[in-house]
Parts: sequence; C-alpha cells; structure tokens
Amino acid sequence: MAEVLVFHHGHGLTVGVRRFAEQLRRAGHTVHVPDLFEGQIFDSLEKGMGYAGDAGFGTVIARGTAAAEGLPAELVYLGFSLGVLPAQKLAQTRPGARGALLLEACVPVAEFGGTWPDDVPVQVHGMDADPFFAVEGDVDAARALVETAADAELYLYPGDRHLFTDSSLPSHDEHAATQATDRVLDFLDRIK
Repeated sequence: MAEVLVFHHGHGLTVGVRRFAEQLRRAGHTVHVPDLFEGQIFDSLEKGMGYAGDAGFGTVIARGTAAAEGLPAELVYLGFSLGVLPAQKLAQTRPGARGALLLEACVPVAEFGGTWPDDVPVQVHGMDADPFFAVEGDVDAARALVETAADAELYLYPGDRHLFTDSSLPSHDEHAATQATDRVLDFLDRIK
C-alpha cells in the first residue's frame, strides 16, 4: 500500500480533510496529515487565505516541506487547494516521490523547477466552472502538466464549487467527491 502525505486547504485541517484521510487509511494506506495552520481552522476561505497570506505562502510551503522530513522518501503527496503548493513542490523536487494528487488547484510546473519528473505519476481534480480552479488559471496549468508529463491525468467535474471534496463544508458535492475519491484510491492502488 502507498504512504501518503496530505496537505489541507485554506480553511485549515477541517473535519472533512480528516475524514478524507481516514478513507485512505481504511483502504490500507499509511496517511500523514500535518497541520500547516498550527491548529487554526477558519469558517471562511477568505479568513484562512488571509492567515496564509499574513504568515506568507512561502512559510506554508516550508511547513509542508518540514512535515516531510523524517518520513520515507517514497511518498505520494496529496494537496487540497492551498495544500497543492507544498504537495506539488515536494512531488517535483524531493527525490523518491511516488506520485502526486492535486485536488482543486495546480500551479505551473515552472514554479518549482521547470519540469515534471518522468517517474512521478500525477492526477489533477477540479470543477470545470470553479472560480478559483477554472478561472484563475489552475486548469490551464493542469492541462499543460498533462500535455508534458509522462503519466498525468486531469479530471474535470461539472460545477462551480471550490473545495467540493471536503465533506464538512457547504461547498461539498457528494457525487463529484465520490468520483474523485474513487479515482484517488485507484491511483494509490496502482502505486503500491
């Protein structure tokens, strides 16, 4: 089974992120879920992103990088929205990465070194009308990644919700979240 390092989104380490991690554990995977916000959970994405902005996005990424220290190199990195930043950085730059799962965000590969490693499979998931993912350019970065990476998949779900995968938020979309979770579990089963 795979060993997965999961990074939360801009609300913080919510009950929904913990539930998602527990689903992966029940499927037999080893899952680590660090808290990049030092125990703070925000009731709005704006407040959470304000916290991240005040702390510095570089600090959030550094906290994610620090969370990987002491763990095996052979990890799958999974990020939800803001958590994609440390997940994508580690998948691209930390030797031994086994895969990457980028949920509801994707940044240009050039942000972390210019190329995607040939031996690191990746999946990107997002809603096709999500104002953050589809409108702010993440979907374009995801399409470019899929075109250039050796093993990459992009899954677009109908809808305009951001953080549709978090069951504890009003933006949750059960049907799309179930599809995404099934695809994530299939991906992890292939990693073994």
